[in-house]
Amino acid sequence: MNDFDFLHGEWAVANRRRTDFLDEASEWEEFPGASRASRHFGGLANFDEIEFPTLGFSGLTLRLYDAERAEWSLYWSNDLTGVLFPPVVGRFGADGRGEFYGDDTHDGKDVRVRYVWSGISDSAARWEQAFSVDGERTWVTNWVMELSRRVS
Repeated sequence: MNDFDFLHGEWAVANRRRTDFLDEASEWEEFPGASRASRHFGGLANFDEIEFPTLGFSGLTLRLYDAERAEWSLYWSNDLTGVLFPPVVGRFGADGRGEFYGDDTHDGKDVRVRYVWSGISDSAARWEQAFSVDGERTWVTNWVMELSRRVS
C-alpha cells in the first residue's frame, strides 16, 4: 500500500511527448516540468501537482489504494479541461515496475490507456503513457517523464 511513497517531495521533470498521441511516427516534443507530491491516509493515497511552465498549464494526479483488491486507481486532471479523466487501475510487481490500465477516448477514438512506472530510486523515476486502439495488440508510447529529485 505504500508503493507511491517514493514520489513524496519535489521533482524536476523532463517530458517527451508525441505531437500526435496515436501516431508512432509523429515527432517528439520536449519540455520541462516541476512536480510536488504528497502522501496521505498513511500511504493509501498520493497526490501530485505538475506544472509545465513553457506550455502554460498544470495537471494533477490523485492515486488511491484499494486494500481489498490490492490495486491502485490513478486519476488525472488538468487546468485546461477541469475534468477528472477515467482512472487507470493496477499495481506494482515484485520487480518494482507498476502497470496501470484503463479506457478513455482521444480525438474521438476509444483508446486503451497504459501507464508504466519504472526505474524507481530515491533520486529518479520514469513514467510513461501509451495508447492502444486495437485491443492491446499494439501500443503507441506517447508521453515519457523522467523525474529527478530536487535537492533543497
